[in-house]
Amino acid sequence: MPFREINSKMVEATLAPGQKLFSQRGAMLAYRGEVSFTPNIQGGQGGVASMIGRRVAGESTPLMTVEGSGTVMFGHGGHHIQVIELAGDTLNVEADRLLAFDGTLQQGTMFMGSQGGVMGMVRGQVTGQGLFTTTLKGHGAVAVMAHGGVIELPITPGRDVHVDPQAYVAHHGEVRNKLSTAVGWRDMVGRGSGEAFQLELSGSGAVYVQASEEKL
Repeated sequence: MPFREINSKMVEATLAPGQKLFSQRGAMLAYRGEVSFTPNIQGGQGGVASMIGRRVAGESTPLMTVEGSGTVMFGHGGHHIQVIELAGDTLNVEADRLLAFDGTLQQGTMFMGSQGGVMGMVRGQVTGQGLFTTTLKGHGAVAVMAHGGVIELPITPGRDVHVDPQAYVAHHGEVRNKLSTAVGWRDMVGRGSGEAFQLELSGSGAVYVQASEEKL
């Protein structure tokens, strides 16, 4: 069930009986046909343990289960929308940037601090980003949100990519991540983001970067 891009800020999905998708609350703009929207505090297919980052952190913002027969248009806050197609691989998405995804995809969560030590804590406490990313695995489509457009940067062995944590949207492939610093710890006092912190991605895959560091 691929998403069709209507413009840079709206996508449309076609539902058939027996199909479902999940979306962020408030993402539905309009629909045609017999379509139902139900809050799903279990977080898709993965149960309680797979709830997206902000809900794992203790906030009660459920996904919406979308079912029926018809077409649904999605968008949120005027943000740019990027559609990513998965062919059996795993996509890691910054939790707040997930707009909607196929119900066939298996959902989970990854604590970013588990790769690179304190990275998750730094991102959560200093840069304002979430401690968790949502993982989506299988065959299907994912619509993610960003500010000012998205670019896909390839990650290849020996050619690591450094990304400002606040510009990070998502990544896929066999990729490791860790936090690196461009300046000394003393120089970082009082700095909330920017070039003081860099997310270093290595391996084989790609990372999606947004044009603006503004938080969603």
